[in-house]
Amino acid sequence: MPATLLLDNGSTRPESTRALRRLARALAGRSGRAVHPVSLLHADQVPADALGGHGADTLEPWLRRALAAGRRDFLLIPLWFGPSRALTRFIPDLTAQLRREQGPFELRCTPELCPLPDGEPRLIEVLLGNIGRTAAALGLAPRRLVLVDHGSPIPAVTAVRTWLAARLRERLGPGVQLREAVMERRPGPEYDFNGDLLESVLHRLAAADPTGPVLLPLLFLSPGRHAGPDGDLGAICARVESAVPGFRVYPTALVGAHPGLIDILAWRIAAAARPADASTSG
Repeated sequence: MPATLLLDNGSTRPESTRALRRLARALAGRSGRAVHPVSLLHADQVPADALGGHGADTLEPWLRRALAAGRRDFLLIPLWFGPSRALTRFIPDLTAQLRREQGPFELRCTPELCPLPDGEPRLIEVLLGNIGRTAAALGLAPRRLVLVDHGSPIPAVTAVRTWLAARLRERLGPGVQLREAVMERRPGPEYDFNGDLLESVLHRLAAADPTGPVLLPLLFLSPGRHAGPDGDLGAICARVESAVPGFRVYPTALVGAHPGLIDILAWRIAAAARPADASTSG
């Protein structure tokens, strides 16, 4: 059986590593195999005492230790919505480098969370569940929503948000207005495919109706510098709310907090056991 890694991008915030570890434990329980929580980068900067005395693992050192111990078969479950450069460049380059240094080994990488063109319909259920729980807790019917992601210089990553937004609109119905936004993007018209910045979208919604609440479905997996407590998303919402008295924005839960994510990941592990369904990185 290959060593199974649950891989995220990594964060210098300890809550991100804690969330990854919770997902790995839940996925291990569902799949019946050990699942190692590993980050691509950054997480090894978190002090071990902020993580219960056990520092976070990052991918290259973890693989080097495993190869030195004689492991030669790995299954990587990536926590990215679309085909980021981590999946298309960083991991294949690292795999090739380690093969040159350490000799042959197998590293299979399952698809990203929403591989287009078919996408991942179960992510729609996750987002709808988060929207519904937030609306119920507030005692309101969702009427204005903004689906927000981090932003990427890669059009194929933005296309994932667009795919999800189109299907959310179908499910939410004609009485609900769903916009898209990006937390950050590079300047210049060549990056206009990213769409509008969240702050701009919120200001327009506030100008149109300063008293109507806005729900903010988060296309983010884990808490951290962006989506965690005192993160960038919260700061953006607070600035707009401060500028427009009475205007309120209510973020939903993160995708990683919904149990449906484990269903998706467990299915990916099961599918990877069938060689015809697995993909290879490098």
